[in-house]
Amino acid sequence: MFLEILLVLFLGIGVGIITGLFPGIHVNLVATTLFAISPVLLNYFSPLSLAVFIISLSVVHSFLDTIPSVYLGAPENENALSVLPGQKMLLQGRAHQAVKITTLGTYAGMIVSLLLIPLFMLVAQKLFPIIKPYLVHVLILLMAFMILKEKQKFWSFFLFMLSGTLGVIVFSIPNLNEPLFPLLSGLFGVSGLLISFFENTHIPPQKFSDKIKLKTKDLVKAILGSSIAVFFIQFFPGLGPTQGAVISNQIVRGLKDKGYLALVGAMGTMSVVFSLVTFYTLGKAKDGTIVIISKLMDVDFNSFLVLILVFLIAGSIAVLLTLFFSKVFAKIVVKVNYKILLVSIISFIVIMTIILNGPIGILVLITSTAIGVIAPLKGIGRNHAMGCLIMPVILYYIL
Repeated sequence: MFLEILLVLFLGIGVGIITGLFPGIHVNLVATTLFAISPVLLNYFSPLSLAVFIISLSVVHSFLDTIPSVYLGAPENENALSVLPGQKMLLQGRAHQAVKITTLGTYAGMIVSLLLIPLFMLVAQKLFPIIKPYLVHVLILLMAFMILKEKQKFWSFFLFMLSGTLGVIVFSIPNLNEPLFPLLSGLFGVSGLLISFFENTHIPPQKFSDKIKLKTKDLVKAILGSSIAVFFIQFFPGLGPTQGAVISNQIVRGLKDKGYLALVGAMGTMSVVFSLVTFYTLGKAKDGTIVIISKLMDVDFNSFLVLILVFLIAGSIAVLLTLFFSKVFAKIVVKVNYKILLVSIISFIVIMTIILNGPIGILVLITSTAIGVIAPLKGIGRNHAMGCLIMPVILYYIL
């Protein structure tokens, strides 16, 4: 049994490298495929082994998907908000530093989330029934505060409402397989890439440093904000790491680009860890991968401990893998014509949108891209575009 667990652990790490480095190949797609062929796989592997594969895959993916986000501007939904700070540092020759900071936040977030498991279980069992009716009011207040603190309040409100309306429409479209891909790719990916294309920017030689240039207080604030927000988002069916990053940034405030990268990284792994804990404690499978695990097996105390250990092992290995592949990308990206690279990335996103969602997906991508350019053109925070995910959640609870 031990050798089988070890084998699937490293198989998951291997597949996680692929899904993490190639945008558009989501963990949920792999997990769903695995579940589809599970009747065959269960003849050779135990349900726990398949769960170990999924967890190791998810953890490694959550680390490595930082690389295409920073170097290519092609975000997964978990780290969409890291695109702009990452691209800034790429154009300053500090992309590897951006990856290192995000990786630090990701790993620190994972360690802290493991330490917070007993507290989360207590909160989930004792306090959740009491605070549940008031969570949506807190969310509305946070979003209002986020808009009111901007100098350009009208444009911030307009972007939130416009992206929110788009989100409501997109999620109501039937037979749209992957609505988040064109929605977030347009709002946070293609919109920024188009602006970079017309600004005639180029990628300078990338610098490497052994030090991680992040203030300790910024890391502490990022972890603190993520720790509070991850408790919050676990109790909302529609909230995920990206919304959690917006919420946590409003809680701690004052984080600049580097601190925000650490925050987004921390939210990614914390969300994965606490999704498992939420399922084990409350029986609610929130994350897509945890849903698959819930269909494969009942998680008892022993299997829960095994999966927590997998988090630690896979996450520790993922740190080394992320730093290695970041250096590889840093050396390759400067050798490529930036405009050709931008066109290639946009073309890839368009092709993936067609494959995943067909012509309707292209319409969503074009619309979300048009909305996404509002933030940089008006000089307001891109986080207001997260209304595309937050407004549908608010409406779900109000209506």
